[in-house]
Amino acid sequence: MELQELLSGTRDAISVKRVYGDPYEKNGLTVIPAAAVRGGGGGGVGEHAGEDSGSGAGFGVAARPSGAWIIEDGEVTWKPAVDVNRIVLGGQVIALAAILVAGRVLRAHQHGRRPSMLRVAAGAATLARTARRFSHLRRQ
Repeated sequence: MELQELLSGTRDAISVKRVYGDPYEKNGLTVIPAAAVRGGGGGGVGEHAGEDSGSGAGFGVAARPSGAWIIEDGEVTWKPAVDVNRIVLGGQVIALAAILVAGRVLRAHQHGRRPSMLRVAAGAATLARTARRFSHLRRQ
């Protein structure tokens, strides 16, 4: 693929048409869908021992629905899209934290000592750090 072809494709891929969809109109209500669009690309040229040479380039685009603009009777409102995957992942993280804290408390009671709140808090802090480490998975 030539560099000019790649740049042309990039211009087409990252445009306002990718962010805002075509408006839908029915019974005086207009809906304009919107998306969050991200893209990236790269390329390079190489040579081996002065004889062989090569070049390459690539580009990728990712889009996620973010919501819609609703126009009704001259008033415009924003309705965000609900990301069910993010909600489910958040619920799983909270459930895991509750299970780990309950396990520490039960283990401490089983051994006949009061659970140290400092240890329970340290376990919750470790879980929070782990959740932040994997937070990039939610945004894809």
